[in-house]
Amino acid sequence: MNFRVTNITRGTSLGDAISTAGSSAERKTGLLKHKGLERGHGLWIVPCEGVHSFFMKFAIDVIYIDKKKRIRKLVRQMLPWRLSFCLPAHSVLELPVGTIDECRCENGDQLEFETV
Repeated sequence: MNFRVTNITRGTSLGDAISTAGSSAERKTGLLKHKGLERGHGLWIVPCEGVHSFFMKFAIDVIYIDKKKRIRKLVRQMLPWRLSFCLPAHSVLELPVGTIDECRCENGDQLEFETV
């Protein structure tokens, strides 16, 4: 299932081809098989309080989201071989580098997820 994700606080689109990783196997694999992410694409990992980029081939922007779909933490350009956590988070968006800045995302912004 794919989603369109909008930052309704800023009136910007984070992507319109955001896939989900909801099962244990999908969360474990994440983006490891990808060689990169195109603009508008990404991965929504539910539930998730932390991610790693071990064995990844590219950097990503990471947005931690609480149960009310508010941004709790932003990680710009997370390079391969890194760890990141946000214990109050319920899920994580992994997006192409630059998405956070292009969408002017900030902590506390409200996101909306629509099925595409």
